[in-house]
Amino acid sequence: MCTFVGTVGPRERHRREPRRPERERGATRRRALTAGMRERRSGGLSRTGALLPARAERRGVLSVELHAHSDLSYDGRDPVEMLLEQAAAVGLDALAVTDHDEYEASRHAADIAADYGLVGIPGMEVTSAAGHVLALGIERAVEPGRPFGETIERIHDAGGIAVVPHPFQESRSGVAANVTRDEIASADAIEVYNSRLLTGRANRQAESFARERGLPMTAGSDAHIAEMVGQAVTRVDADDRTVESILDAVRAGRTSVEGKRTPWHISFRQAAGGAKRRVRNRIREFF
Repeated sequence: MCTFVGTVGPRERHRREPRRPERERGATRRRALTAGMRERRSGGLSRTGALLPARAERRGVLSVELHAHSDLSYDGRDPVEMLLEQAAAVGLDALAVTDHDEYEASRHAADIAADYGLVGIPGMEVTSAAGHVLALGIERAVEPGRPFGETIERIHDAGGIAVVPHPFQESRSGVAANVTRDEIASADAIEVYNSRLLTGRANRQAESFARERGLPMTAGSDAHIAEMVGQAVTRVDADDRTVESILDAVRAGRTSVEGKRTPWHISFRQAAGGAKRRVRNRIREFF
């Protein structure tokens, strides 16, 4: 079994430097990632200088991040290369980028994930009429705004599985307030641990519901910045390191969950950053 490793945060010297414009910081981060590609492909060094295992030689239960957002999400900050870098640095085996109602960044991440020693799972977080649904392993985008049941059908038609994230968090578009419990149980799995929690009550409700209904359980960091990828992981007992095997194992319930709370100040920072980007994007629409 792979060992869960804590997230890799910004270096101390970054906090002492004057803050640069976001576009310049992003370019610097991307140059740093490109410079480290050769080491990662051979199981070389992480951003902290720690030796990374060669993923092709790893066996057993896989550690998978099933809920993370890139800068293609209206509330995400970082490009997929940074998310993949973080996933490799903390010892994950697979990553699903699940942008809000966007698919292209996730497809790109899946295409290049092998360069980081990872399995890339294409997906998105679909906004159904009832709330959010994770579409994992899809071959094309799923249209938002449809009824909950129809959204699940369309995810299946696109070749994926439907996972209900944070179902009991109404403030974050959880579906439980808008559909019946039987409808929720029609999904392939329930996210029972979301690391962006305040009290943990909604996570406990989700876990109790999944256990009562005998539903497969997953976890996700719900990261909106690269540093938080890997805060919560799903351990998947897959037959091999492929997207198909991972999703088959999730569907069959061969999973366990593990994670820790995203620090409150980071959750608030992610939320504030997302709000700023939403306002900025709306302003651009008028010009």
